[in-house]
Amino acid sequence: MPYFTTTDGAEIFYTDQGTGQPIVLSHGWPLSSDAWQVEIKRFYDAGYRVIAHDRRGHGRSSKVATGHDMTTYAKNLAELIEHLDLHDVVVIGHSTGGGEVVRYAAQFGKGRVAKVVTAGAVPPIMLKSESNPEGTPIEDLDGIRANVLADRSQFWLDLAVPFYGGNRPGVDVSEGLKEDFWRQGMLVNLIAAYDCVKAFSETDQADDLKAIDVPIFIAQGDDDQIVPIAAAARKSIELVKHGTLKVYPGASHGIWGAYQDELDQDILAFIAK
Repeated sequence: MPYFTTTDGAEIFYTDQGTGQPIVLSHGWPLSSDAWQVEIKRFYDAGYRVIAHDRRGHGRSSKVATGHDMTTYAKNLAELIEHLDLHDVVVIGHSTGGGEVVRYAAQFGKGRVAKVVTAGAVPPIMLKSESNPEGTPIEDLDGIRANVLADRSQFWLDLAVPFYGGNRPGVDVSEGLKEDFWRQGMLVNLIAAYDCVKAFSETDQADDLKAIDVPIFIAQGDDDQIVPIAAAARKSIELVKHGTLKVYPGASHGIWGAYQDELDQDILAFIAK
């Protein structure tokens, strides 16, 4: 299995499929590159080279206790892209991965990035404050940390339900999908899972969004129960220079089902423009 070692000693697992223009995928918390399996196949079938990595502390990457902040995540992504010597890159990020690719494109990817895609992404900032009343209260984020620490196995099972909208009337989320969320969550180092909450919720990325000078496609479901759309996609589109926003009615935070089918088609259309 392919790994590369970052300058600070973390071993990062990645997959690399196909040829053509490169697409690099960054996953959400607490998942791994396995969350992108459908996209890897669809984008590969469309003729692209598709790379997906497990963020440090997640999945099959080394269980490092340090570097769980958005800048280090973006630096690791930069090192992977440089390791593979990728150019004309499309970076795609979901949730925490959206913050990762936004910081990468803004601070590390000049000259390499062609386009950016985010889905249910955390920028500009998730934490509720006087200046961001639509955000998530710190008490809710503290509750996430407490549950991760107390019984992360049960918490992943519980979290999978709103993550995919399974608590909504008429929404049938399969046991397999929920159990796969649990499986990926159980691969995360506990320190990484805990510390990443601060990274994804308290990192102010307004300046990152303003600095991106390539086209960006911003996608989010309007029934996202994890990242509030009013604090995320609807604010992000106001900060970017060359942005396109698409809101998916009834779609959850997790990418699956009809939402996944439509989103993947939209991403391929955006890349091909």
